[in-house]
Amino acid sequence: MTDTQQRYPFPALEHLPDDIRDTILAVQEKSGFVPNVFLQLARRPAEWRAFFAYHDALMLREDSSLSKAEREMIITVISAQNQCLYCVMAHGALLRIFKRDPLIADQVAINYRSAALSPRERAMLDFATRVNEASHTISDTDFEHLRAHGFDDEDIWDIASITGLFGLSNRIVAFTGMEPNPEFYLMGRQPRKKPAEA
Repeated sequence: MTDTQQRYPFPALEHLPDDIRDTILAVQEKSGFVPNVFLQLARRPAEWRAFFAYHDALMLREDSSLSKAEREMIITVISAQNQCLYCVMAHGALLRIFKRDPLIADQVAINYRSAALSPRERAMLDFATRVNEASHTISDTDFEHLRAHGFDDEDIWDIASITGLFGLSNRIVAFTGMEPNPEFYLMGRQPRKKPAEA
């Protein structure tokens, strides 16, 4: 086994509980493929449900002032810090799509401090980085700095929680040896082709 070889085989779709199988098939219908993380976590159905319930509560929350692009930016940056290729490629692809910028994911994954970001985005990522790498050093000064950039306490909770959830995800991906789906590499880099007219 190489260091990057998948260590846990994916379960067969037909052996999964109905709710998980139906969700995976719906994702496949929408995106054209099944992201490997859906299959990898499905080997433990209770954990799959818990992970995606928390994921959806954070990432699909409609009353958050964080944009979809900002949420994906957090994940891309902390996944790069944690050296998680799967999450950088998967969430970098979503970042490119939501931001409508084919360059942004690569820039923030390599060094967000040199990317063309707004002061708000930079403050958000500075905080996410602190939570990811040294959460025990968070102080009231960090909160004051974020508030000066328009974040309220609920936004700060979102930034920290997204960072925490994907820190967990990064570590599961690492020990399982999960690789990114090839489709992630090109998503959002080129304009989508329109279907041929009949």
